[in-house]
Amino acid sequence: MQKARIYRTPKSAMQSGRARAGDWTLQYEPLEAKRIDPLMGWSGSGDTQAQVRLAFATAEDAVAFCQAKGIPCEVEAPAPVRAEIKPKSYADNFRFGRTENWTH
Repeated sequence: MQKARIYRTPKSAMQSGRARAGDWTLQYEPLEAKRIDPLMGWSGSGDTQAQVRLAFATAEDAVAFCQAKGIPCEVEAPAPVRAEIKPKSYADNFRFGRTENWTH
C-alpha cells in the first residue's frame, strides 16, 4: 500500500504575500526509484501516483480522506511562522516629527 505525506503548503518564494500558503497538501510517497531512460537520458518511473498532489483546507480533512480510502498517512507539523508583516506607508517617510534622519 502506498503511504501518503500530509504537510502545510509553504509560502511562495516569488512573492512576499502569503496567498495559498495555508492549505494542506497530500502527496503520495514514490513506490519505486526513478531510473534514467537509456535513449533520452530523462529520469522517470512507472509510478504515476507520485505525481498526484491533493489540496485540503485542514489537516483533519486530509486525514479523513486517507482513512476513508484506507491509505496510511503521516502528518508533518508546520514550520514555525515568523512575525507578522508590519504594514508600512510611503507617507511615513515624510511624516512631521519623524525621529530618524531622512536619506535618499
